[in-house]
Amino acid sequence: MKKYLVLSLIFLLALTTANAKNEGWINILDAGGNNKGILCTTAIQKAIDKASTNGGGTIFFPTGNYLTGALKLKSNITIYVDAGAVLKFSENFDDYLPYVEMRYEGIMMKTFSPLFYAKDAENITIKGRGVIDGQGKAWWNEVYRIETAKGPIPQTKYQTLWEEQNKGIKYEAYYKRTIDKKFFRPSFFQVLNCKNILIEGVTFQNSPFWTINPEFCENITITGITINNPHSPNTDGINPSSCKNVHISNCHISVGDDCITIKSGRDEDGRKYNVATENVTITNCTMLSGHGGVVIGSEMSGGIKKITISNCVFDGTDRGIRLKSARGRGGVVEDIRIDNIVMKNIKEEAVILDLFYDKSSKEEPVSERTPIFRNIHISNLTGTEVKKAGTIYGISEMPVQNISFSNINIQSVEGFTLNTADNIEFHDAKITTTIGASFKIENSTNLILDNVATMKPVANTPLIKLTDVSNMMINNNFPMFATDVFLDADGAKTKGIYLKNNVFNNVKKVVNKGAALNAAAVVE
Repeated sequence: MKKYLVLSLIFLLALTTANAKNEGWINILDAGGNNKGILCTTAIQKAIDKASTNGGGTIFFPTGNYLTGALKLKSNITIYVDAGAVLKFSENFDDYLPYVEMRYEGIMMKTFSPLFYAKDAENITIKGRGVIDGQGKAWWNEVYRIETAKGPIPQTKYQTLWEEQNKGIKYEAYYKRTIDKKFFRPSFFQVLNCKNILIEGVTFQNSPFWTINPEFCENITITGITINNPHSPNTDGINPSSCKNVHISNCHISVGDDCITIKSGRDEDGRKYNVATENVTITNCTMLSGHGGVVIGSEMSGGIKKITISNCVFDGTDRGIRLKSARGRGGVVEDIRIDNIVMKNIKEEAVILDLFYDKSSKEEPVSERTPIFRNIHISNLTGTEVKKAGTIYGISEMPVQNISFSNINIQSVEGFTLNTADNIEFHDAKITTTIGASFKIENSTNLILDNVATMKPVANTPLIKLTDVSNMMINNNFPMFATDVFLDADGAKTKGIYLKNNVFNNVKKVVNKGAALNAAAVVE
């Protein structure tokens, strides 16, 4: 009898412990939801609210098809989408009302709620092996309808609502075309001023707009996720903005715009908040379709600093590494390290650092409106089937500063172009082109080209072409293959060009001097 009593007590204790362990675990099918694809926003939100009231918990989506509208996440909540589960978001725009405060392309405003939304929360998790589908086509089609209209069209209730709730919004004149649409699609996941965010394992697809977009957040880990967005407008992959301590790893991204983009606000609105994105690591990711592999800017008015990008593969993106900004943005991008990158089939530049993104802008005095790129270092990069090796383009009042490239091997149609840059170094760089010079440098100063080469010299074309360049060391070079011209130098401002410790046995003509070049400009 005592034996049976002991066994009964053990069983009751185990049952009580199991119930206690599962107290925070809510199976959505037990909470009024369904896996038949019938809208169940209310049931899901009630489950989130209930768990939050109890201190937190996990909302579990077992195998099946689910349909929901916008969801408001809260502290200590996990959304767990199991393998075989597909969580779809409604195509009815009414399911994303009322409008909430959010950030759209770097400007704070009130508009449609993001699909997953939170504000002032912590310990938010989305995980599992299931699929989360934004069904973005309805949103894309509405954008296309507005953009392609020939002449005025009737204003929708959503545009009227936006107009009513965003009186006095400030923006630069160039952004008027976007503002005039009065229709701003929601991000898939945007949380404001939150801490301790984990997104792991799941697949996101068909985002209406940017996919993963934390704003003003701290301690973010995004790992092992897949993002698939087809050819579609502005469907970036992962866009941390004005965030601190961000870790992105082991992700596979193929999207309609940039794969990973680091931002910190647009123009005056971004400078008003003045919150930088900093302490970001990006590693072990593959990027396929997209305008850019990893992009910084162009909304960088709050500043971007202390970023590492490593062990990534870009295959088929329009560009590889891209930093872009323009006059009027302001902000400083600095302390960037990029290492161990492989690129293939890059349709434009493998690397581009561009402060002249707005080509219509005019020189202006240095002020808070002036963007700055400095202290950026790229190493161990391999690129094949690339259209252009790279571009560095500063603005006259603020050259791109302190940039280095080490152990670079790129096969491209065109080489590197530098214009308005200061303190640039290339070490052990093989840039093999089919058209033009491997290095074309203009209006720049303080440069080092150390052991640079091409594996296939272009006939009657210099390896290095200089125009209005000063204070430059070209050293430790040994062209291994028959080269018609090593250096072409021209420009009245060109001076202080030093060729030292080079072996030119395979070069027909070491220096081709242009008509405007001072006789003493090149020292051999």
